[in-house]
Parts: sequence; structure tokens; C-alpha cells
Amino acid sequence: MADAVLARAAQLWSLLDEMAENEPQAYRRLLRQQRAEAERLCALPEPHLCLRARPGGVVAGPLFINVCSWKRVPAPKAPTDPTPVGAGPLEEVSGEGDLYSVIDIAYNPDVLQRAEENPEKMEHLIHLTLKFIEKQCNLTLSYLYIEPFKLKGSLETMQQRLKGRQMPTPHLSQNTKKELTLDQLLRSMEAEDCSNAPVLLKEQSETQSKAHLIEEIASTQMPENLSTPDYEMITVKDASKKPLKIELKIKLPKVSSVSECDLRISKDDIIMEVPEKYKLQLDLPELVDEEMTTAVFQKGKRVLFITLPVAKPDP
Repeated sequence: MADAVLARAAQLWSLLDEMAENEPQAYRRLLRQQRAEAERLCALPEPHLCLRARPGGVVAGPLFINVCSWKRVPAPKAPTDPTPVGAGPLEEVSGEGDLYSVIDIAYNPDVLQRAEENPEKMEHLIHLTLKFIEKQCNLTLSYLYIEPFKLKGSLETMQQRLKGRQMPTPHLSQNTKKELTLDQLLRSMEAEDCSNAPVLLKEQSETQSKAHLIEEIASTQMPENLSTPDYEMITVKDASKKPLKIELKIKLPKVSSVSECDLRISKDDIIMEVPEKYKLQLDLPELVDEEMTTAVFQKGKRVLFITLPVAKPDP
């Protein structure tokens, strides 16, 4: 496999050298295109607006829908074409008596810009979004209103959820032939990477029937069905009621070693995940010093104790 990759890379570089020498204008145009594509793929999602909905069934509390702008999600080529959408997992958040769920939905900036310019298109996009979430998460939603803030939770957490798992490495065929042209090589690599294309939503024209506003025509992987472990979180304060640290106790009866736990901590939230078993994401009541955080796993009780010192205010 490694030899095939090296052979593919060597052939590509050889063709690029030939192109730079024989077709300099086409070579510069290709570099500009590749640079623009790299900027698009490396762009991070940005918050645009936050919707509040009421889910029915077993989901407790309101559902906050972070609608985000993300250049990595392509725009539809025509108004009647399916609308690509990126989606993060549905997560329940609890703590300090607050219980709610959150999900992140991303569209191309052009899609959101058109919706902002036309109230009917915005209403249509919101309806499209709700129906998509209902289908993906097996929920029944009642739309309430647009929140005055753009994002529920932290920016970093939203971006992590939307980026999700790392994209699989594109499969490179071992049947590399010398007679392939540069255009054929680039097209074959592009085609192999299309297996990670966003979900597509069928956005019909508003003059048509709205009975089937959403049609998923590209497969997507559903979020893993991980359990939310039982936990206790308290804020320890001094005599003057000043917060000193946050203590978090997570019960993990299916875990036998701390090496199974994946712990990610930022200043305002914490994510603990055990592959195929548990996932817990919490917004912290205080800003913390993540570098001074400690975690201890008690094997006998199968409990993870996390101590998060409260960050000192900037001088």
C-alpha cells in the first residue's frame, strides 16, 4: 500500500513539473484552485443563529439548534437542487438544575445569506432543518422561536461536534498507470474523497407542494448511541463564597481502566468519552484552569474523579 501511494505521488509530481514547463498559465490556475479548495476545507464553522424547539417523547428539556455557517459545506448548484447540510450529534446537557439538548446544523454561507434576505426563505429553511432533525434523530419537534443569541454552548465545543470523527484516508488504487493524465489523477482523487459528502436535503421550489420538503438522497452515518453516565458536579467555595474549584464525579461501571477514557477539557466545558460505551459533555459553571486539572480513576468503585481549579481572573 505504501509503495502504491509513493508511486501515485511521484507520478503526480512528474505531471505537475511537465505542466509548469509546458502550460504555465494552466499550472498557475491549478495552484489558485487548489489553494482556494484548501482554504474551504480548513475553514471552521461559525455560529449564525440559534433555534429553540420543544421535542416530544423521551427527550427532556428544550432542544437548542445551533444553525452554523460553514464553507466546507457546498452550496446547491441551483435553487431546485438538494441542499447539502452538515450535522453534529444530538447531545443532552445537564447540570446545576438545567437540562436541555443541543444539536449543530451547518449550511453553506450562501444558503444562509439568501435566507436572511428573504423572510419566506428563512421560514422555509427553518422548516427544512426541523424536518431533517426529526428524521435523523427520530424526534417530533415543535418550533418555538429564534433565540437572541447565536450559539448555545461554547464555540470550540460546537466546532468539535461538527468536525466529528476524522475523515477516513482516501483509498488509493494500486493499479496506477503511467498513461494517466494529471486531470485524470486529480479527478480520481476527488471522486474517492466524495464518499464523505454531506447529507443532501431536497429543497423544492416554494410553488410546489410542501408535502415532501426533505428528501435524503445521500447516505449518512448516524451518531453512535452512547450512554450518558451518572455524575455529580459541585462547585467548592471559600468562606466569602468565592468559587475555588469544580469537583466532578462520573460513575463508569463498564470501565475497568482509565486508559479507556478520552477526556477533553476547555475553559468552559468538558467532554468525557469511552468508545462504544459512554459520552458526557458538560458546560462548566465557572471558567477553569485546564492545565491544572487532575483526574483520578478508582478501579474498585469504577468512578472517575475530576478536579478543575477555577481560573484566576486576568490582572
